[in-house]
Amino acid sequence: MAVYTTEIASDKITSDNPVHQRLLKAYYIARDYVQGELLEIGCGEGRGVALLQEQVKNFIGIDKITGVIDKLSVAYPQAEFYPAVIPPLPFPEAKFDTVISFQVIEHIKDDRHYLQEIARVLKPGGVALLTTPNSKLSLSRNPWHIREYTAAELTGLCQPYFSKVTMRGITGNAKVMEYYRQNKESVQRLTRFDVLDLQHRLPAFMLKIPYEIMNRLNRNKLQATDNELVASITHEDYLISDDADTSLDLLAMLTR
Repeated sequence: MAVYTTEIASDKITSDNPVHQRLLKAYYIARDYVQGELLEIGCGEGRGVALLQEQVKNFIGIDKITGVIDKLSVAYPQAEFYPAVIPPLPFPEAKFDTVISFQVIEHIKDDRHYLQEIARVLKPGGVALLTTPNSKLSLSRNPWHIREYTAAELTGLCQPYFSKVTMRGITGNAKVMEYYRQNKESVQRLTRFDVLDLQHRLPAFMLKIPYEIMNRLNRNKLQATDNELVASITHEDYLISDDADTSLDLLAMLTR
């Protein structure tokens, strides 16, 4: 089972490459932090399993899409994968040394319970890494997201559950930011026709199909305009930043 949507970017569709590489960067960052028993919440198609499983004692991934879990169980027999709709998490207290959850919290209705559960399953001193889009740099409403956060909002949300909260960001070099500029201009050309601001007025379920169609068309157009730029971006073009407010994604580093 393959999940090729604009929300779950593919490593096999060239027009998705800048987004895929942006998501992949989080796993390269995580290599410096993961150890022992590792849980990934929202593992999707297993973008980072191969990168991380050799660095930990045990890799456990959970995701709500059962077909994806079945596929991963065959592809990575040394790891463990379970279908789950969260929160809560189906694990005992203090089980994991590390938890990672990338581009997930924006999809969770009860985000406080989600964070509380991550803290619960972490061992004392354990570390969790979360990423989520920085709402300050979002180009339009994403109907798949229940909400998005600023750095200050996410910091305040995490602080009650963790002894230490460090908020950093994932940004891009000149190549990435040129793609972002082109994308922003293209989105603005599309949304200028939304004079009634329907993207913020209509319920999310009414926007998901139009969003998917327009997003795919937009990515294809960006590729057609500058295929060299789109195809050449790698995870190395994305950078960790201490200025979360100006970053594309927020990177929360949380200690139990």
